[in-house]
Amino acid sequence: MAKRSRKIWFIALALVLVLVYAVWDSYKESGIETLPGEFEEVAFVRNDQNKGGITRIYAVSVGDIEKADYNACADQFPINDFNSITKVYFFDKDSPYPTALDIEPPHYDTAKYHAINIVKRTGNN
Repeated sequence: MAKRSRKIWFIALALVLVLVYAVWDSYKESGIETLPGEFEEVAFVRNDQNKGGITRIYAVSVGDIEKADYNACADQFPINDFNSITKVYFFDKDSPYPTALDIEPPHYDTAKYHAINIVKRTGNN
């Protein structure tokens, strides 16, 4: 009976360790701040409609334009299936950039702000 009790404790300990690792791993996920380029999300807007495709628009400032990995940064933002769209507009941190976006194009005042890169991701049907 003592061997069976010990076996249950080892299984329980193993399950607790797996659970602790899973929680730790989910919290250590890297964000855009850890990517080359000194990225910072400065604005976001999403359509209100939950039926059909979801549209997400992001404005991100870039501190180091030469080292910036725009595609890796865009990959960090969510995209859903069913005709969803995620657009990420990148702006030089040392120049004016929008702090609010509109869901309708052009999404920001193009006469006042200049995007240095735009990455668009679409979901699959």
